[in-house]
This record gives sequence, C-alpha cells and structure tokens, in this order.
Amino acid sequence: MVQHSKDRLDRSFAALSDATRRGIIDQLGRGDASITRLADEFQMTPTGMKKHVQVLERAGLVVTEKVGRVRTCKLGKHGLNAEADWIAARRKLFEARFEALDDLLSEMEREGSDE
Repeated sequence: MVQHSKDRLDRSFAALSDATRRGIIDQLGRGDASITRLADEFQMTPTGMKKHVQVLERAGLVVTEKVGRVRTCKLGKHGLNAEADWIAARRKLFEARFEALDDLLSEMEREGSDE
C-alpha cells in the first residue's frame, strides 16, 4: 500500500474511533451545520466541538467554510470509499479463512464417523 494512502486510512480510522466524531459524521449526513449547532446538538462547548471537527478535517472526512463569524461544516468530498475498500478486502480474507476452517471441520467429522 502506498504510504500516502496508509496515512489517510490511519487518520480516518483514528478520527472515527471516537463516538462523538462518528455522531458528527451522521449529523452532517443529514445536512451541513455550524460548529455552534453541532456543539448544541452534542451538548458541548463550541471550542470542544471545533477540536473534534479539526480531527475530522485532517482526516479529510469534513470540510469547513467560514463566512463572517459562522464556520459551517459539511462532509468531505472523498467520502469513505478507501476505508470501505480496505474493510471489504479484510472481510474477504476472514471469510476465506472461516470457509477453510469449516471445510477442515467437516472433513474431520467425516473421518471420525468412518471409524
């Protein structure tokens, strides 16, 4: 895997490891929101919310735009495609291993019943 892609995945998964930040992604999936509105929604200070949003911004999951005194947040353009692809590849690996284990157990069961 290219280092740039690995760094991006590291930042994304680190950002998504926090329940509040996952909640922010869910909220922004319903529409853009200001830092203040998000802070109210999650019952925290605007400063605390800004820190969460900055983590999501560094991961490329959220973008912000400041107009006057209002900073509006919206979902980033790249979405979670790279992250979903990484998870799907690992899922295939696990499924293949479990299928091999099932085959082995079935074979052992057949051999045990032959005796």
